[in-house]
Amino acid sequence: MAHTLLSCRNVSASVDEKPILHDVDLDVAAGEVHVLMGPNGAGKSTLGHVLMGDPTYELTSGTVLFDGDDITGLSPDKRSRTGLFLSFQAPVEIPGVPLRSFLRTMVDAHDIAMKNKEFKRRTKELAEALDMDTVYLDRELGVGFSGGEKKKVEMLQLLLLQPKLAILDETDSGLDVDALSIVSRGMELYRKECDGTLLIITHNTRILEQLHVDRTHVMVDGHMVAEGPASLIDEIDAQGFERYESLVADAR
Repeated sequence: MAHTLLSCRNVSASVDEKPILHDVDLDVAAGEVHVLMGPNGAGKSTLGHVLMGDPTYELTSGTVLFDGDDITGLSPDKRSRTGLFLSFQAPVEIPGVPLRSFLRTMVDAHDIAMKNKEFKRRTKELAEALDMDTVYLDRELGVGFSGGEKKKVEMLQLLLLQPKLAILDETDSGLDVDALSIVSRGMELYRKECDGTLLIITHNTRILEQLHVDRTHVMVDGHMVAEGPASLIDEIDAQGFERYESLVADAR
């Protein structure tokens, strides 16, 4: 039986003293695919950022254990080095920094042993696997990239780092069918190459169609209100979140 890779207990968090998360519990086993769903504004992205230690969010209570270690007090860069990865809804642009240089710095910062020749070969190989024109590797990071190209860059980072757990925050947001297919391919490669663990944050089901999902979690108004098998996704797809929203309303 796979060991528990991520364990959150009674996690509450706020922004500017406004409570966002309320006593959230979450367990993710190594090698599994978990989905976190909920309506817009439910706190899903907040949880992703709290797990990565984003200082914008104040952890007011609770603990976060990763691979058996308490990482509650660690900075984002240290959490990243333990094997956590977070993709963003809106990937950043960094003028003046070529994508290839950024990726090289990222690999070095994570102490991944890769000589320059191997790095160039691997980067080119992965870019081609993601249908990414390799000319983008020498362009400024994110500058002038379409939404789909920015997502490809995130998949490229994921495949180079091969973290223990990838948290994908609304990776499907704003993507057309072709770009969505590329992102799905990136997730499949990640799963195949290192038996990676995924926590996918989303409010729709398109990106989940080609994945085997192990567990589904439902969040409403900062509360984790349900957990179950992949069949929950089909139920939500057909009926929406109204039933789960009423659970929170009735508890007040």
